[in-house]
Amino acid sequence: MMRIDILTIFPQIFEPVFQVGVVGQGVRRKCMEIRSLDLRDFTTDRHRTVDDRPFGGGEGMVMKPEPIFRAVEQCRKQGAHPWVVLLSPQGGRFDQQAAQRLAGLDHLLLICGRYEGVDQRVADHLADEEISVGDFVLSGGEFAAMIVVDAVARLLPGVVGNPSSVLEDSFMHGLLDYPQYTRPAEFRDWAVPEVLLSGDHDRIRQWRQEAALRRTRVRRPDLMSDQSGTAEPERRFENSNSR
Repeated sequence: MMRIDILTIFPQIFEPVFQVGVVGQGVRRKCMEIRSLDLRDFTTDRHRTVDDRPFGGGEGMVMKPEPIFRAVEQCRKQGAHPWVVLLSPQGGRFDQQAAQRLAGLDHLLLICGRYEGVDQRVADHLADEEISVGDFVLSGGEFAAMIVVDAVARLLPGVVGNPSSVLEDSFMHGLLDYPQYTRPAEFRDWAVPEVLLSGDHDRIRQWRQEAALRRTRVRRPDLMSDQSGTAEPERRFENSNSR
């Protein structure tokens, strides 16, 4: 069973999200355990302070290193050895390959940033890697954590009812998924491609492969470059999305 700890100042935000869908199913099936850790529980002052003004001046507040280090180190003292991920916009890109890699871990700990960011010493001396879910800024790493947990959960054995369906998802083989259709066969004069109604599984498989290639070539040509080996692959994840 995989364990995921999420270090956050808003632990209550995760409960309604992780009770439903694939993640909720994974928890109920005991394929994974998710714990939300309140960062303020690891402070030592009476105001439970987790942020302070940045050195050098500037707007906003920066998350202090002490409670974050204390939380992770306490976790390690309990015998756990989690892979520690700091979620920040400065991180390496989170993609399907990253989700597969993280799904192979026994224990993952996600640090959710807030405000103007997290003291750099957390990234330099505590986190194993930094991850970003995209080239945009969120109001907090909690939303990035939800994305990471959902992407990882559906790859864990026993979570998805039909494991083979996961293998056909977009990005699993470096391409976007092929178009999907269901009943009715004709809707407002828009017909489903004839080949999908033929019952010829070889033709259908070939059509899907070609459709996936066409879609990827038009919508995500960068993925085609990765397939051909002309694009430089991402070599490491650095640092998800909260300033």
